[in-house]
Amino acid sequence: MKKLPTVAYFSMEFGLDSNFKIYAGGLGILAGDYLKAAKDLGYPVVGIGILWKQGYNKQIVTEEYGVIDAFPIYRYNFLKDTGVKVKVRIRNRDVYCKVWKVDNFENADLYLLDTDLPENADRWITGQLYGWFGEERVAQEMVLGIGGVRALKELGIKVDVYHFNEGHAVFAGLELVRHYMEEKGFSFEQALSKAREKIVFTTHTPVEAGNETHPLRLLMYMGANLNLTEEQLVYIGGAPFNMTVAALRLARISNAVSDLHRVTANAMWAHVDRRSRIIGITNGVHVGTWADSRILKSRHNPEKLWQTHTQIKRELLDFVEKRTGIKLKEDVLTIGFARRAAPYKRSDLIFRDKEAADKMFKNDLQIIFAGKSHPLDDTGKEIVNNIIAMSKKYPGKVVFLEDYDMEIGKMLTRGCDIWLNNPRRPLEACGTSGMKAAMNGVLNVSTLDGWWPEACQHGINGWQIGDGFESKDEKEQDSHDLKSLVNVMQNEVIPTYYKNRDRWVKMMQNSIESTLEKFSAERMVKEYYEKMYIQKSHED
Repeated sequence: MKKLPTVAYFSMEFGLDSNFKIYAGGLGILAGDYLKAAKDLGYPVVGIGILWKQGYNKQIVTEEYGVIDAFPIYRYNFLKDTGVKVKVRIRNRDVYCKVWKVDNFENADLYLLDTDLPENADRWITGQLYGWFGEERVAQEMVLGIGGVRALKELGIKVDVYHFNEGHAVFAGLELVRHYMEEKGFSFEQALSKAREKIVFTTHTPVEAGNETHPLRLLMYMGANLNLTEEQLVYIGGAPFNMTVAALRLARISNAVSDLHRVTANAMWAHVDRRSRIIGITNGVHVGTWADSRILKSRHNPEKLWQTHTQIKRELLDFVEKRTGIKLKEDVLTIGFARRAAPYKRSDLIFRDKEAADKMFKNDLQIIFAGKSHPLDDTGKEIVNNIIAMSKKYPGKVVFLEDYDMEIGKMLTRGCDIWLNNPRRPLEACGTSGMKAAMNGVLNVSTLDGWWPEACQHGINGWQIGDGFESKDEKEQDSHDLKSLVNVMQNEVIPTYYKNRDRWVKMMQNSIESTLEKFSAERMVKEYYEKMYIQKSHED
C-alpha cells in the first residue's frame, strides 16, 4: 500500500473533552472529532492549536444583570512537555512559544502553542480564545500559523499537507512562502506556487461579512507579512486582507462542509480570481464520543430501543433538575435546541406564533435550550435573555441550561425526543449537533439547511421544515418557515409521538441506520484523504 501523506491540521480550537477548555463551539468540536477519527483509522495526522489560558468564556445568567461572562484561568496536569520552544516576531519583538503535546483523549497527537512564559512581555496572547480586538487576534493567528509551522520543523515532523480549518491559520501559508523565498531563493511567484502544492483549506462561514478581514497596515505593523510587500499581500488576500480569500488562493483545493454549503460557498466567492476549487465534504461526528453505546446495542429491537431511550431521557431530566431545580415530565414530548446564540439560527421561532405556542406548551411539549454568545456579542446575549424570558412565560415547560459545553451537548443529543433546528437557509454551513442526535435516535425536525438535505427522508427518519424555501426578505422567510414549523409539529410530530409509538420507534431506527456511517467523522477523514490530501492537481 502506498504511504499516506502526513497531514498537519491547524485549528484555533479543539473540542476533545468538556473539561479541556480550548474550544468555543462547532468548529472546535469538529476539529476534536477529526483527530479522534484519524487516531481510530491510524492515519498520519497531527493537530496544531493553541493552549488557551482562559479558553472561551464561562457564561452565567443572573437575575440582576442577565448574561455575564467569567474568565477562569485553567491549569491542566495531563500536558506533555515536548521541550520545544519556537519564536515568532510580533510587533517587532520576539515572542517565545512553548509547545505542549496532548494525546490522552484517544486522539491523534495534538501540539499546542503557549506564550504564557516569563520571558515574554506578551504573555497574554494565548489568554482568551477569540478574545479582545484586532491586534490581539492577529497576534494569536501569528502564533498559530507561523509558530505552528516552526514547531513542526523543530519537532522533526515532515509534513506533506497543511490543512487549514478556517482562515485563522493563513499566516502558516505566508510562513511557507517566506521559507521558499528566503531559504530556498525562489521568486515570490515560485514560492507561492510551491506553498500551494502543500495547502488545503476548509471554509465554514457562509456569510461574506462573517469572514475575517484585517487592514494591511495592521499586518505590516504586527509583522504578519513576514517581509512580504504590501503589493504581495494584496495579491494573496486583497485589501483589506481577507483571511478566507487568502486561504482560497493559497490552497491547491478547498472544501465546504456540506453539499448545500458547497453551492453557497462557490457562489459567494465566485468573484475571487486565482482561487482554488471548492468541493463539498460534509462534516461528520465521532461515533465513539457522541453515540450512546446502549442505543447502538439495542437499535435492532424496537421494544428494547424504546426502553433504552426512556432510560437515557430520564438521565437527561435528572441532569436538568440538578442544574436548574426544574423537574420536567418523562411522558411529555421533549425538544432539544442547543446552538450558538446567533440571529440566523432563530432560537425563538417556535414562540413567534403565540397562539400555537400557548396551545403546544400547555398540553404537548417541553423544550430544553442551551446556548452561548460571544463575550462581545450584545445581540447574542439578547437572544439568551429572550429564551430566559420564555422560561418564565412557560414555567416547567421551557428550561435554559447556562454555559453550553460538550457535556450539555452530549446529554441533550442523547436524551431528547426531537432535535429542533431552524436556521434561515442557506446560512447553516453544516450543523453537526443534528447528526449526533440522529445517531441516538433523536428525531430531527429541521429546515433543509446544512447537512439535513443530504439525510432527510420526511416522515421516515425525521421531518423537514419549510421545503427548502429561501428569500432575500427575512420577514417573508421567517413567516413561511414559522407556518411550516407549526404545521409539522401540530399535524405530524405531536400526533405520531402520542398516538403511534410503533411508527415513532421505527423512525428512530431509520434515523440511526441512515446516519451512523454516512455522517461519521471516520467517513469524513477518509474523504479528506481521497479527495484533498492524496491528489495533487485540482486546479480549475
